[in-house]
Amino acid sequence: MERRNKIEELITPTLDDMGYDVVRVQVQGQQRKTLQIMAERRDRRTMTVDDCSSISRALSALLDVEDPIPGAYTLEVSSPGLDRPLVRPADFDRFAGHEIRFETLRPIGGRKRFRGRLLGLSPDGDVRLAMEDSEITVPVADVAKARLVLTDELLAAAMHGQSG
Repeated sequence: MERRNKIEELITPTLDDMGYDVVRVQVQGQQRKTLQIMAERRDRRTMTVDDCSSISRALSALLDVEDPIPGAYTLEVSSPGLDRPLVRPADFDRFAGHEIRFETLRPIGGRKRFRGRLLGLSPDGDVRLAMEDSEITVPVADVAKARLVLTDELLAAAMHGQSG
């Protein structure tokens, strides 16, 4: 976690200057490490291969100088896609109204996996989710993983530039 945060802090100013936001940073693998950087355009237009290439070139130079990961690794730059992960608290407000799937760090009401319509954040900053028969509220810090569910509604919103 600490290394991931350090890398995010390192790359954020460069991406900021280029007009992108960091969505997620992950380091995977033991023998063959991969640094995955997920970014999105700040203007919310669709990411292209050229966007990812530009980011990759800029970050490769920065990462070569700063060397935040010992040894060899592969750099992967990608867009979040339609069924994107929800990582930052603002994501939960931005995508309110869409269906999500998420897991919690600890059981809530005897379960850790949930699916329903995202209602955004409560005034206290907790994630609100409407399910078939109930509504739950979960502190953002207790969300282990969250992702939009690919639905016709989400596709339609993306086609009209309204997915966030």
